[in-house]
Amino acid sequence: MDHHAIEHYSIYSKEAPHGHFHHVIALHNDPLLDWTEASALAPRLCRGWYELAQLPVQDRIEFTRDFWLAKLPYHPELTKFLTKFFASLDDIGIFLTQQKYEDPFEAHFVYSLADDSGFFHGGVPAEEAEIIALQKEFRDYILPADYLAFLQIHNGFAKLTDTGMTPSMQMKESYEAFQKMLEEQNAPVTINKETGASVNPKSLIPFYKSFGLPFFQCFWSEWYPEQEMGNVYYSGQTKTISFCKKKEECMETMAFETFIDWLMFYLEKID
Repeated sequence: MDHHAIEHYSIYSKEAPHGHFHHVIALHNDPLLDWTEASALAPRLCRGWYELAQLPVQDRIEFTRDFWLAKLPYHPELTKFLTKFFASLDDIGIFLTQQKYEDPFEAHFVYSLADDSGFFHGGVPAEEAEIIALQKEFRDYILPADYLAFLQIHNGFAKLTDTGMTPSMQMKESYEAFQKMLEEQNAPVTINKETGASVNPKSLIPFYKSFGLPFFQCFWSEWYPEQEMGNVYYSGQTKTISFCKKKEECMETMAFETFIDWLMFYLEKID
């Protein structure tokens, strides 16, 4: 397991002042905790996650890869990419964490990269009711199908200690906070510095935020390159969104035609 992940999922103490939690249970290392006990501690824990934690490491990696491929819609580059990504893992861990004494435990799914090169972690899958609630909150927009599919894998997802993807139940609040930030800046949002064309700020729906910085990845309801909303990078420093006219330029500008295109970029880039 990557040492960054071990450090992150550690218990706060005088000996470990950088620990984040009051209590941590590594299900993949605790075969004595049965399903009844685990689900009582963490009500949102998936039975599938619990059963996966009982398997050998390589089986955990392969079964999870196959689950991703089954859940996500077809993309011409996805199978090759995910095969490579999961081959770069040395472990998959399932942690139950308690923030403070008497808090309920939360479940975290951790993807550990080999050679101590970092980790990703995701929240429990969105339930059908949560997906429906999200669509109702953004009733004027049709959110991308591949994004909604990914929420059924992880509702909230990040690398290392990044803020990462916003859980569905926080999307409306995040959108309102984002709009308020744009209003307070009292400056128009434009497309790149060179273009200068203005953008309706209400058309930007942030689904990712960079930790501690005003950088967001947003669905843009004025751009439908693949019959679904594309997503663009918004910089709070320049007050601009990225945009690309050619697919080969998208990686550089961080304007992606599909959510899966962005996801592959996010999984590939780790500092």
